[in-house]
Amino acid sequence: MVAFGKKFKESQIQEWQGCYIDYKLMKKKVNQYVRQIEESSENQTYVLKDFSRILDKQIEKLVLFLLEQQGNLATRLSHLGERQNVDTQQQTSLDVPELQRAYRDVGQDLLRLLVFVEMNAIGMRKILKKFDKRFGCQFTNYYVKTRANHPYSQLKQVFKHVGISAVAGTISRNLADLQHYQGQYVSIYDQPSLSIQDPVVENIKAAVDRLSTSTNYLQYLGKHALIMSEELPTSAEDYAINEKYHIMSLLLNLANTFLYMVNSYIIVPTADNYSVSLGAAATICGTVIGSMAFGQIFSSVYFSAWSNKSYIRPLIFSSIVLLIGNTMYALAYDLNSIYILLIGRIFCGLGSARAVNRRYISDCVPLKIRMKASAGFVSASALGMACGPALAGILQIRFTIFKITFNEVTLPGWIMAFAWLVYLLWLCISFREPSFEDTENSVRSSKTGSTKSGDLENGSITQSLLSLPDMKHHDEDEGEVQDSLEPKQQNEEERDCDISEESEEIQKPVNSVVSAYKLLTPSVKVQLLIYFMLKYAMEILLAESSVITSYYFVWSSSNVAVFLACLGLTVLPVNIFVGSYISNIFEERQVLLASQILVLLGIVLSFQIVTPYTIPQYVCSALITFVFAEVLEGVNLSLLSRVMSSRLSRGTYNAGLLSTEAGTLARVIADGTITLAGYWGMSRLLNTTLLPSLMICISCIAATFYTYNSLY
Repeated sequence: MVAFGKKFKESQIQEWQGCYIDYKLMKKKVNQYVRQIEESSENQTYVLKDFSRILDKQIEKLVLFLLEQQGNLATRLSHLGERQNVDTQQQTSLDVPELQRAYRDVGQDLLRLLVFVEMNAIGMRKILKKFDKRFGCQFTNYYVKTRANHPYSQLKQVFKHVGISAVAGTISRNLADLQHYQGQYVSIYDQPSLSIQDPVVENIKAAVDRLSTSTNYLQYLGKHALIMSEELPTSAEDYAINEKYHIMSLLLNLANTFLYMVNSYIIVPTADNYSVSLGAAATICGTVIGSMAFGQIFSSVYFSAWSNKSYIRPLIFSSIVLLIGNTMYALAYDLNSIYILLIGRIFCGLGSARAVNRRYISDCVPLKIRMKASAGFVSASALGMACGPALAGILQIRFTIFKITFNEVTLPGWIMAFAWLVYLLWLCISFREPSFEDTENSVRSSKTGSTKSGDLENGSITQSLLSLPDMKHHDEDEGEVQDSLEPKQQNEEERDCDISEESEEIQKPVNSVVSAYKLLTPSVKVQLLIYFMLKYAMEILLAESSVITSYYFVWSSSNVAVFLACLGLTVLPVNIFVGSYISNIFEERQVLLASQILVLLGIVLSFQIVTPYTIPQYVCSALITFVFAEVLEGVNLSLLSRVMSSRLSRGTYNAGLLSTEAGTLARVIADGTITLAGYWGMSRLLNTTLLPSLMICISCIAATFYTYNSLY
């Protein structure tokens, strides 16, 4: 296993080697500080001050070089522009292909510079992470905030990309202008959406987006979906590689996500009426709704394992099982069997292929659009959650064909069975199975490939950083080669320390429950507990809504459907607001704690303390609980993606599966709670089901305080 420091050095562009941050020096300083503090020869204040000074000098060196290179690129662009203008004014023929090639050469050098900046930015983040871990402090937060917000900030030069964007804009405009002479002129300023789609320009844009460290909406939703993107570039040309993926296959995965969420929530407004029509109590709706989640507990595991070998086969199996399950759900009315109803819903849960959908995006979608695909995954889920109840509200008709009844309680099953049949046919016709051999070879080469500086010297960036994805997992730099002049004792101490830390990051896919459990640090456990809590609270609210509103307010199924659809429609606006605004102002752990407190407030307001129980109290408390549970879900999963071990991003028992299992288990227990609480009578149902939510939420807040300092 090769150390980060060694890979960092080997991957450097040879003529720029003296301009990279000195990662090796900073690593030695961290180890030196540890020894000094242990020996009480220096206090912590001195360490923080000295390390800040070293970082400032390293960033200054990087920024000055960056400005110099930007100036060189600007000079080259200026000369090309003058040549182009002279030829135009003198009405001489332009050598368009030659000029285009020259502009693209500048673009390639700009892309090369972006990879250089990204490598340094990652090295800086890793040394800050190492410092925080070794000293148990929050130095990173202090350093970034004080430097990024200062009027003379040099960090802004690295991360705001003003100069880089200007160079990219000049290249784009001139390439578009050259197309004018071919009769295809479009102004990038008048119609930016129709601007030139040159491969080099697109690669630069992707690289700039990747380099950005600010939280934007797509990054937020990507983390919300727990679909991990590689932290490090493999090479500058990786942005240009047209990875083998099929856009229709991606759309089919998103369609599967959407339909499954519709399938989950389309029965919520009518589940109580369906239960009553079959001779059961209205509160059995909790079991009816929860039986789908019960099936999903098992399906998530085998679908996650199945996706190691195929994507289309598990999707076909999922569609068939869902087709059967929805048909059984619809036929239960004419068969007058609550058992057929429950078995049908369990089948629907056994057909949950969300693990496959998430895995396809993670493994098969090109890096430069993976965040957009991740945002599409979350958006499809949110849209399905809103459309399900809304569709149920429309299906208020009744007719019979061949003694088969179609009414408000059976139509959701028939509609979804038909939808899955159409989807199955579309899947068989249009889905393209990716080559798993190519995928494995790509992953293997990214972990074992070596770099030759000569490739970069010759202007080829094909292999410049092929081995760098492995760097993100090797935070503690096992076995870095030391200078022969260093004391032997110091080498041994550093090597022993690095090996012990590196052993935590051995990169093997997590394919067993035991391996996954060993990687669950206290911070990760708290995040999973919070996820359990918010899913429990949301399921209690949604699953018992038809029963509660019917008992207290005499709402019809249509009223309940409209109410649930309105709640579902808040998901995307809330995520946009949090991802684009709140997360850029406050720390995620601050938002996490505040959201839990507000969820607690919503739960408290939901209790029936005085009589009568009013519609404004119910609606307001439900809105507070649901909205802030949504905020909490996004921030929670975003934090989970940071505090979890990098090993949990891959394998069968990955973080996505663990969070899904935690949420699904919460839904099962919540729905079971509704059914059990029904035995105490309808008048006690609301308070009885809210009490566990209250206790779990209080426990989560206490656990968050306990692990607060580690949540960054």
